[in-house]
Amino acid sequence: MNSMSSTIAAAILALLEETGNAEIQRNLLAQQLGCVPSQINYVITSRFPPEQGYIVESRRGGGGYIRIRRVNVGRDARLLALINSVGGEIDEGTLRAHTLNLLGQDLISEEAARLLLAACGDGALRPCQPGGTRDAVRAAIWKQMLLALHE
Repeated sequence: MNSMSSTIAAAILALLEETGNAEIQRNLLAQQLGCVPSQINYVITSRFPPEQGYIVESRRGGGGYIRIRRVNVGRDARLLALINSVGGEIDEGTLRAHTLNLLGQDLISEEAARLLLAACGDGALRPCQPGGTRDAVRAAIWKQMLLALHE
């Protein structure tokens, strides 16, 4: 069974495929899908970020809308934007999500995704202290590996 987030993302993607733009009224879409408006915000923020080639514009008020546009950003620019968006630390779950997004967008190969996940997982970083130190080392390794893929 699909999660509500997947259902919302699928509805937005369907609109994007039709016209290249998805212009939605948050409350109306939430009503149609049987969810709360904040779930729409969460999906837009997590699944349609700039580093994945989306531009999100919004206008508040009674006639307000959220407009999502897909822009063609080259592979290298998208990888660099993601590298720059990751701070000095990253936890394993966030790293996994970013890596799987890169794979899903065909920005990295399946083999590269497996290597990134293996090298940056808690199993490989077990000697490091959990939390800050481990997450800092994880971020540094992941960024360097993505930069190597970029070259």
